[in-house]
Amino acid sequence: MGESSAPVPAPSSVPVGVDDTRASIARVYDAALGGKDNYAIDREVLEQARAVTPEISEMAWANRNFLVRAVRFLALHAGMRQFLDCGSGLPTAENTHQIAQRVDRTATVVYVDNDPVVLAHGQALLASDERTRMVDADIFTPGDVLGHPGVTGALDFSQPVALLHVSTLHHYGDESCAEMVRGYLDALPSGSYFVLSHLLDPEDPELTPTARRLEQVALNSAMGSGTFRTREQIERLAGDWEIVAPGPDHTPELVPCDRWWPDGPALRPLTATEQLFGCLVARKP
Repeated sequence: MGESSAPVPAPSSVPVGVDDTRASIARVYDAALGGKDNYAIDREVLEQARAVTPEISEMAWANRNFLVRAVRFLALHAGMRQFLDCGSGLPTAENTHQIAQRVDRTATVVYVDNDPVVLAHGQALLASDERTRMVDADIFTPGDVLGHPGVTGALDFSQPVALLHVSTLHHYGDESCAEMVRGYLDALPSGSYFVLSHLLDPEDPELTPTARRLEQVALNSAMGSGTFRTREQIERLAGDWEIVAPGPDHTPELVPCDRWWPDGPALRPLTATEQLFGCLVARKP
């Protein structure tokens, strides 16, 4: 990926709000998970993707289950107590704060989004939770996020922070994505972690055509974003951070979401669709 001096505005820069004629990233994801906080336009985008691969909801669930396992690992084994979850989307079961605070109720979680619907839901849900907050900022502008009073007032950046960009960065289609992410990574102290999931082009002759058809559906839909990147391009987003091995006796690398430290033995091979969502967890030395 090359660098660009004039990044293309990302969808999160122009919040959809309650406009039911425009698809929302958060609402399409909610529809894929079987939620009810979505409109017909969001379900239309989902059905367009389902026409390419009927198992499209598998991708959403693989991503969600990866989030659960990654946060549990960070809280339980890595001792993380500060979480910055960018582009958290609509609240559903097993959110980041629930997973982390189950391990340690003093864990602090800051969610960042700028979709008014997401903010309204999140702020109502978290109104009585002193250790969890939601702030309004564009996740693709690191300086605005890291300098937001709601973030600086909750997180101590002299101590390690777990940064989550789960199913967000493929909505930043510009070639300067790695440069944008460095705005976060460079600001975090040693011992911090980066949790990332991303639409994946496996560069496989049987899978790549499906990935690229899905990409065209996403880019040309009412949602307008959803760039598939290769393994090398996604791993590059983690910079020089150390990728955590995704399982015992595994090479530290990006893997499909369902293959990152699964909760039990794999009793069947991954479907083609499940191989189109990659993930990694990396640690800053």
